[in-house]
Order: sequence, then C-alpha cells, then structure tokens
Amino acid sequence: MFRETFLGAVRRISGVAAATAVAVALGGSALAAEYEWTFQTSETAGEPQFELKKQWADNVQTMSGGRISIEILPTGAVVPHNQTLDAVGAGILQGHLTDPSYFSGRDPAFSMLGNLVGAWGDPLEFLEYMKHGGGEELYNELVEPYGVHLIGAAATGLESLPSKRPIRAVADLKGLKLRAPEGMVYDIFSKAGAAPVNLPGSEVYTSLEKGVIDAADYTVFATNQAQGLHQFARYPNYPGFHSLPMVAVSINKEVWDGLPEDLKAILETSVDDLAYTMVFELKKNDIAAVQEARKDPNIEIIDMPAEERKKFRNIAKEEWENWASRNEMTQKIYDSVTTFLTERNLM
Repeated sequence: MFRETFLGAVRRISGVAAATAVAVALGGSALAAEYEWTFQTSETAGEPQFELKKQWADNVQTMSGGRISIEILPTGAVVPHNQTLDAVGAGILQGHLTDPSYFSGRDPAFSMLGNLVGAWGDPLEFLEYMKHGGGEELYNELVEPYGVHLIGAAATGLESLPSKRPIRAVADLKGLKLRAPEGMVYDIFSKAGAAPVNLPGSEVYTSLEKGVIDAADYTVFATNQAQGLHQFARYPNYPGFHSLPMVAVSINKEVWDGLPEDLKAILETSVDDLAYTMVFELKKNDIAAVQEARKDPNIEIIDMPAEERKKFRNIAKEEWENWASRNEMTQKIYDSVTTFLTERNLM
C-alpha cells in the first residue's frame, strides 16, 4: 500500500513538473507574475466595456510574457466609483479605468478633459486630440500630483440618451429628471433646462424603473438595450447629441516610475489597442442593438435634428468658457481644445 501511494505521488509530481515545463516553454505562464495589480472599472460586471477591459488585461499579460498580471474589478468592488482616484494614489488599487468626470469635486479640470460636453462629433476626433493634440500631457499635468499617472486615453463613443419622454428639441429637456454625473455634464444639462440628478451608473436601471429619473446620461446604446433600459425609457436618442466620455487608463505613479522601459512601452501600446478596439466594438454592438430595438413597436429611436444639436452645443460652449475661468488648468484645457478644434475646422 505504501509503495502504491508513493508511486502515485511521484507520478503526480512528475506530471506537474512536466506541465510546468511546457507552460514555461510556451511563454512563462506558469511562473508567478513579476507585477500583480488590481484595477477597478466604472462598469458593472458583464457590461461590454467591462469585458473589453478584461481583454485588455489579458493582452497585457500576453504581451509582457506573463510579467504583468492585472485583475479587473467592477465598479464599487473596492471603493465607490468617485473614490478610485484617491485609492490609486494611495496604492489601495494599483490602477483604474474610469471617467475622470467623477473627480470634478476635486478639480473642475477633470470634467473639462473627462467629458467636454458637445465638443466631439466622433470618438476618433477625441482620440486624436488626446494622443496627438496635447491632451494626454495635460491630463498627466493634472493627475500626477494625486500620485496617479495616465497610461493612455480611450473613449466609448457618443453615448445614447434613454428617456421616458421624447426629446426632439432642446426645449424638451425642460424639467426632465436626468441622471448625470457631477461636474460639467450636470451644469450643462441644468443650463439647458433639465433637472439633473447625481447617481452612480449602477443605480440607473432601478431609478428609471421606479420613476426616480426620467432619463439618463449613462452609456452607449447597446449597453442600454442589453440592460433593458428601453423597457422603461422608450424614447432613446441615437446617435447621441451630448456626451463622449474619456476612459482614463491610469496607474499609481510610484508603480509606473519603478517600471522598466519595455513594460511601460507595452502598457502604452496596449492602451492604444484598447482605445480603438473599444470604439469599433461598441459601434458594432450599437448597430446590432439599434436593429433589434427597431423591431419593438413600443420603442421610438429619436435622432435630434441638426439645428437642435447646434443649439445644445452653443449652450455647452458658453459653459466651457465659464469653466475655463475656474483655475489655471481649466483655462489651459479650454485653450488647448478650442485651438485643436479650430485648426481642424471643427469649431
């Protein structure tokens, strides 16, 4: 009996050793990661954006040969959605992938870079500004004093606006109880006549269901459709006329500063890939979701006319100027963005 037990143990150990050797030969996946990090997102588990961010973490592990392992957690898993900035700076989290507008209470500049409402007609315009127009450098000037470093910027695309009431014109926003994050988005909708309510994204479904809100500045059409928002908010605006939020992929600055140059390059390249993957995957999902929604006679998809979109943008531009005067950084951002848009005949 002892001999059989001993031989069985030897076989098991030999099998593990062989499997380990094969894994190492295939790229070192059996070895412990040199860097193990936890990043929190601003989405609930299962959302398309959450899954894309998990794919990003997998890509980083592959590209780094297993040296970096990143666990992606949903919103609220460690800290509330509007506290990840401090959590990353303190090392409670090693990073986050989130909308900077959530931190507008710390500095209004987070709103101006995170979601300059009405500025962008296409996510590629925004990515060009961030990556080639000075946006990422300005964001790091803003965020590094908090102990955080921006690896790179991504974007979701123009958001839809699910609503219980038809919004065909700016005048239809009057009195609309609209979920909006704090900061510039909140202020611009207020100026347009709506009655914004500051709620986390995780409460949008129940708030629409219970009538706490009439509409939501939330996310892209496909996610709204998949989560069932249109069963309560039967008048979605698509394409969106208001919001194109940044996804800031950021890391603790001390961790970043301690990385070798090859891993920094891998992380930056991986975020560039995430940015374009996110834009085109979410666009593909939106097209399919719109086709599905149009089969339901109770859902009316509204495309706000160009003249009404222009009215909304003019309201937004007035608010950009107000925010520009708040501090030195908001003025820098305003000057930078308006120069970029003007040079490209977008303003």
